[in-house]
Amino acid sequence: MKTIGVLTSGGDAPGMNAAIRAVVRAGIYNNLKVIGIERGYDGLINGKIKEMDLSSVADIIHRGGTILKTARCEEFKTEEGRKKALNVLNVFGIDGLVVIGGDGSFMGAQKLSQSGIQTIGIPGTIDNDLGYTDYTIGFDTAINTVLESISKLRDTSTSHGRANVIEVMGRHCGDIALYTGLAGGAESIIVPEVDFETGDVCEKLIRGKTRGKLHSIIMLAEGIGNAFELGKEIEGKTGIETKVTVLGHIQRGGNPTAFDRVFASKMGARAVELLLDGKSGRALGIHNNKIIDIDIHEALSKKKRFDEDMYRLAKILSI
Repeated sequence: MKTIGVLTSGGDAPGMNAAIRAVVRAGIYNNLKVIGIERGYDGLINGKIKEMDLSSVADIIHRGGTILKTARCEEFKTEEGRKKALNVLNVFGIDGLVVIGGDGSFMGAQKLSQSGIQTIGIPGTIDNDLGYTDYTIGFDTAINTVLESISKLRDTSTSHGRANVIEVMGRHCGDIALYTGLAGGAESIIVPEVDFETGDVCEKLIRGKTRGKLHSIIMLAEGIGNAFELGKEIEGKTGIETKVTVLGHIQRGGNPTAFDRVFASKMGARAVELLLDGKSGRALGIHNNKIIDIDIHEALSKKKRFDEDMYRLAKILSI
């Protein structure tokens, strides 16, 4: 193997730059030529590539986003689109490819692996929605960003005696709401994995107000309902002024935490090692605080397990 490529695909996540940096520097350390592919699979199809050197990844480990940019690509899902991508890889002599992204990105890597290109997947998504790994790159940073927002909202909510519905990302996975709800002392945590009744939320708010509580936080994962409708319903049933905050894409930005930087660096270097060992179609992750790699098909087939024990603990502590 002489030349490897690296790309980021799908939604950006803090820590992607740390992973890119590790791939490039580990590759150069092992006498490989490293090609950066801009804007994910779309950039691969359209030949948006550039050779990376040590200076290309200088001063990026602390930066959010991705210096290679990212995009979603419908064309790559077609056989014709993948043929174009394979042609670009062959023309530039790219023997192995490191793909940083979520499940959609991994599906693309799997297709390329089946076509004879060595591919390694690194999980980069703030939703933490891949079932084979304990954590994904960007999740730790995202929950700390949300926690900072909860603290600021609590200040103003206490001053006015309000309740706050805070909508966070997580269309199919409620981990951001769950972790930040527990860490931020939320009264209620509403996630896609657990059925809920608005009446239960309201009852808890009224009990809190009766004992003199000055504010309340309700964490809502975006996949479970409309935050503004929920806020109106809560206010109508309880008489407590209820504000709604949708954090949106602010959760994807910011400097990655130390955990995400270290995690991403370890996986970037490990991806290069696997390519040099002739491995392909592997997905990297973390389990019991150790970096693991498994078959990418197996990784995609593993269902995300919701942490019911953590959810139960959050309910106990929010009485």
